[in-house]
Amino acid sequence: MTPQRNVGIMLFEEIEVLDFAGPFEVFNVTAELNDPAPFNVYTVAETNAPVKTRGKLNINPNYSIYSMPKTDILIIPGGAGSRALVHKPNVIAWLQEQAEQVELLASVCTGSIPLGKAGLLDGLSVTTHHENLEELRGYVSDDTEIVAKRYVDNGKILTAGGISAGIDMSLYLVQKLLGDAVLAKTTKEMEYTWTPDLTSVWHDEALA
Repeated sequence: MTPQRNVGIMLFEEIEVLDFAGPFEVFNVTAELNDPAPFNVYTVAETNAPVKTRGKLNINPNYSIYSMPKTDILIIPGGAGSRALVHKPNVIAWLQEQAEQVELLASVCTGSIPLGKAGLLDGLSVTTHHENLEELRGYVSDDTEIVAKRYVDNGKILTAGGISAGIDMSLYLVQKLLGDAVLAKTTKEMEYTWTPDLTSVWHDEALA
């Protein structure tokens, strides 16, 4: 029997809605369709206060970064507010601490920027939203490869491109952790077409 994994999804001011809601839906649907549920999904923010997303949607996080349970999979979404995180030493220290503890650490869109600031992407192959590839270069070491892919798996650390790419990366993790049959149930319930194509046409022009 596969043990249940805790999936924490970070929230912050001016977060891109689909960046966190897409992965949340993937892991939550997978949990609902299988018994025992393979995932326990929750949100976490710097504090317990409501978070206002891009578009002014108010979200109440389940936990603060100081009260959340031990997390197996931690996802850092993106959005305009991701830049503010790099100026929060407590959040950067928390990311570094979590990187030592979690099974998998993943970013969506510009969620890669605080991971880069924390030194967690140095020397890896990484991606982000196609409009922010050059911006990401300023947060990683020279030996870090910034690539034109929908998502990139470095083993423990994964990065995804912009917004909807977080759905594809999350479905990839469902397949990686639980297999094709569970993946098929999830995509059918979501009415979503997923293919393991790691390239992104959106990145091609940005990297030309």
